[in-house]
Amino acid sequence: MKALDIRQSAILPADPLPIVSIGLGGIVHDAHYPAYKIAGFDVVGGFDISSERAALMQDKFGIPRLYHSLSQAVTDAPENAVYDIAVPGSAIADILRSIPKGRAVLIQKPMGDDLTDARQILSICRERELAAAVNFQLRFAPFIIAARNIIERGAIGELYDVEFRVQVNTPWHLWGFLFPLPRVEILYHSIHYVDLIRSFCGTPGSVYAKTLSHPTAPDLRGGVRSMIIMDYGDNPRVNVMTNHSHAYGAEKQQSYVKFEGSKGAIQIRAGLNMNYPDGVPDRFEYISLEDGDEPSWRTLDIQGSWFPEAFIGTMASLMRYANGETSSLPTSVEDAIKTMATVEAAYDSSQQGGRPLPAV
Repeated sequence: MKALDIRQSAILPADPLPIVSIGLGGIVHDAHYPAYKIAGFDVVGGFDISSERAALMQDKFGIPRLYHSLSQAVTDAPENAVYDIAVPGSAIADILRSIPKGRAVLIQKPMGDDLTDARQILSICRERELAAAVNFQLRFAPFIIAARNIIERGAIGELYDVEFRVQVNTPWHLWGFLFPLPRVEILYHSIHYVDLIRSFCGTPGSVYAKTLSHPTAPDLRGGVRSMIIMDYGDNPRVNVMTNHSHAYGAEKQQSYVKFEGSKGAIQIRAGLNMNYPDGVPDRFEYISLEDGDEPSWRTLDIQGSWFPEAFIGTMASLMRYANGETSSLPTSVEDAIKTMATVEAAYDSSQQGGRPLPAV
């Protein structure tokens, strides 16, 4: 297997559609707009409830037009525009009700604050016949596209084990809106890993989980540490372990995903999580066992990272679907609600607690 044969980038639409932004917050600044610039996608207008924020984003990214209200954004948007919705989960449903029937929308994750919200969002999208996807962009990070390409070609054989390990010191103060929320770590962070695992392994039969706060972050009652086991029977073994309060220097920080198979393995360092928001370089290593050869790990040079390049893929896949270039929409609301159901099961498991020890 030659490294040059391993695909790392998303397939772009033959005819990109214009983009109208609803919400111009930090994630749009840090990832959406930088990604769209790389891909050559045109943002034709935007709206934010804060006119000051909207003006700042227009000055920095040259948004051709700012709308003064949601209704104006809907009324004046081009008929073939993709609506890029990046707002808190509680605001998604009302915005979707305003979108004209049959349009394309990309919804920033999560798909609402809980499964009840997700069901409502799905119902609205069906009723309004929207081509709707959720921005689970980790599926399209260059290192994940490469890993999927290797796995689908059978280079590491049958998948036996998938593991996410995140041990970092996350600057939660950057997202002040999270502090009053009852759900944080799984819903806003580990949901990426849950969704990605589903994309490789399917939806699990059951989930075991525990999410909890940390003494150094008592104000974040929605949790900053989680353990999630996604149960697929004997194989693959799948777990997610996160600790966002590792405040002991960079030396022992970790952020990786590992895939182990019957004929090889892949281990990827997702450097964005470490020393956030600056991050550290990603690293992609893989091994394919060959008869008679001593096992030897190889490194693949990856072009791009999670931020911003992964955000190209979610928008590109929606544009291609809306254009009729493909019948596949990987992060459709129909699929994303299964990720939300898995997250809901994790929170249910965390609340129910473990089994008490039998009497001795």
